[in-house]
Amino acid sequence: MLITFGALAAFFVIVILVLQASGIRDRNFSEYAVGGRAFDARYQAMSFLNTWYPGAMFTAFGGMAASTGVISFYVLSYSLLTVVLMYLMARPVWIWGKTFDLRTQPDLLSLRFNSRHIKTIAAVVGIISGIPWLVLGMQALGTLFQYMSLGTLTFSQAVIAGVAVIALRQIWTVRMGMRGVVISDMVQGIFAYFIGTAMLVGLILWMVVAKDISFASLEPRMFAIPSIGSTEGPLYVFSLILTGTIGGWCWPYIFVRLFTADGVESLKKSAALAVPLSLAFCVALLVFGMLASKIPGVAERPNDVWFIVSQEAGGLWLLGLAGVIVLAATMGHTDGNIQATGAQIANDLIGNYWKLDERQLIALAKVGMLGLTALSAWLACLELPALFQLGVLAYQGIIQLAVPQFLGIFWRRGNKYGAIAGMTVGFAIAVALELLFPGYLPWAYGLTSGAVALVVNLAIYVAFAYLVPETEADRKRVDDLFDLVEERRLRVPQPLPQPAE
Repeated sequence: MLITFGALAAFFVIVILVLQASGIRDRNFSEYAVGGRAFDARYQAMSFLNTWYPGAMFTAFGGMAASTGVISFYVLSYSLLTVVLMYLMARPVWIWGKTFDLRTQPDLLSLRFNSRHIKTIAAVVGIISGIPWLVLGMQALGTLFQYMSLGTLTFSQAVIAGVAVIALRQIWTVRMGMRGVVISDMVQGIFAYFIGTAMLVGLILWMVVAKDISFASLEPRMFAIPSIGSTEGPLYVFSLILTGTIGGWCWPYIFVRLFTADGVESLKKSAALAVPLSLAFCVALLVFGMLASKIPGVAERPNDVWFIVSQEAGGLWLLGLAGVIVLAATMGHTDGNIQATGAQIANDLIGNYWKLDERQLIALAKVGMLGLTALSAWLACLELPALFQLGVLAYQGIIQLAVPQFLGIFWRRGNKYGAIAGMTVGFAIAVALELLFPGYLPWAYGLTSGAVALVVNLAIYVAFAYLVPETEADRKRVDDLFDLVEERRLRVPQPLPQPAE
């Protein structure tokens, strides 16, 4: 245990020393919430990856590849499409964010639709939806710490130990805000995705050379994809890719990455950097998982595939490195989630109805982050058998933000009535269908509940766009927003306009 826990401790100390050396002192809430919009393409790319790919990638998706095979590659498809979508969104979102000092995703929706209420609704949906995944991330550390203890700790004890470590890490997240998150993402990302990818490639070579495992060794079922006549239905994979692609930018802690860059070009360059890094990491992980299905013990415990193979291939030293990589990825995802949620509590809930100064906003964000950390840590230590189902349910619900968000960014038509009604009805339908038909809808050819709800959501949004008369003042307001992007220049930064309601 000295080797495995020693590796984790050394990595933790490195991250803290980097944060301490940065000497961050935020002067206002915008710096605290979006890091002063000061980061270049390298930091942006690594920060996106460290938030997008959590530590559960090595367990959940590595295990999925080991148990179901090639269908797991859907995560690669939607991850790459998500990066492309970042490239397309970069200009309007960053320019509006810089010009009007936007700090959060609901800030942008409030600006686009001139509505105070949509800001509150989007914040509540984002915060509630993120909690199950935050708890799942903390619980995933239980598996990590159980393996690092070489089985000495029970799973419950390992979960408590993992939660304690990640909760301790939040001291620096709360104190330093978004700058601290992005700077630590660089360090954590190097370990998780550079060293992690290199280790994955090494383990693949070890399985091919030392264990004589290849694709030809795998069972035919590992190459099966749901199609016509399958249990899931022919549209199941399409639905997973669609909802994964657009859903990524519905999460508040992912969306805020669009505000932290120092310019549009940095965002676009970060997308170009993220594509090859994402491709290399994801392909290596999924190929590793598929080949590892032939390693003894993996079939019975597919979610432990990363630790099982690492220990067999390299003993305790490689197991310790495997633990560091998972911890690095988990810390990045958890830090981003907690920081974004704290900013939303202060900016989009309390600050939406009470006039607060900069110091009050920062203080409330810190209190919100501490409260969320405590709540999630407590929930992670409980036995919640339906937690993963709640996570899936939350995902199907939060993607309903996609309709007002993307149409609001790329289409001049649309109003607050259609945005609020479509998002609310879509969320309700997604939740109801997911509870009735978990996973996919057999009568809808395998579409997920969120995909079906998106169709209704879209229909409502478009109907209101054409049926509700558009005032001259509102048309001019929206035209000015879009003209600002097309002019490719920034006006003098100004306060966020007060919504009409």
